[in-house]
Amino acid sequence: MAGSPTARRRRLSIELKKLRELSALTCAQVGDALDWSGSKVNRMETGSGRVQPSDIEALCRFYDTSDELREFLKSLARQAKTRGWWQVHGAGVPEWFNIYIGLEQDASTLRQYQCELLPGLMQTAAYASELCKTGAHMSPQAIDRAVRVRMERQTILTQPSAPDAWFIVNEAAVRNVIGDRALMREQLERILESVELSSVTLQVLPFDSDTYPATGSFTMLGFPDPGDPDIVYRDGITDAIYLEGEHHVREYTRAFDGLMAAALSPQRSSQLIKSILKGYAN
Repeated sequence: MAGSPTARRRRLSIELKKLRELSALTCAQVGDALDWSGSKVNRMETGSGRVQPSDIEALCRFYDTSDELREFLKSLARQAKTRGWWQVHGAGVPEWFNIYIGLEQDASTLRQYQCELLPGLMQTAAYASELCKTGAHMSPQAIDRAVRVRMERQTILTQPSAPDAWFIVNEAAVRNVIGDRALMREQLERILESVELSSVTLQVLPFDSDTYPATGSFTMLGFPDPGDPDIVYRDGITDAIYLEGEHHVREYTRAFDGLMAAALSPQRSSQLIKSILKGYAN
């Protein structure tokens, strides 16, 4: 079964919660029946605790599931214990960002709005390095690891299974000079190369777009399996939030649709970037 360990852990949690709710039981009731604590059951359903195959065996006997479902859940539990490629970089990936990378690796659709910076999946190594130098207290070694992780993340856009990726960036993100003019020239050229990929669409939200329905950057991830609901991701300097409820996803979808309507078309967006790029020619 394909998929990142983060996505498999999330799917396992969803399935376990679904089984309990179909039985109309609380976490405490399931825990009592299996001589566990209710908090252990809750941790399994929220993905905050490791689930052993023996736990799956006990739960499936209690819920009286089919053999096929039991084996499927045990397979998810085994895969959830593996390490993702990004986790070998240690401090190059903050713990709170580990979750996002794992979900990103498994996404089939990606909708992202960036109000200040260019999308990480389109950044050059020099641009990413400059951001790390100015945005956090990191050692040169940690910066190098962080940049390598970002560059490797970008390969998802060129794979046969690349997600349908749609980016909207504020004009400020395109015009802000990060580093120097030579760095920005290289970066804008990378953006124009990226939008040539069949899986990538980019729109620029111009300064004169009047009002628009967003107050900060966000990303929405969709997944190929209908059993994995969409998720909204927003990050900060030291942490991130993940929103999965239908209400959250609906409102952010509405906001993204509004941004699409207010932004320049993909063709006009590329023309704007080319015009800005000309300013770096000399």
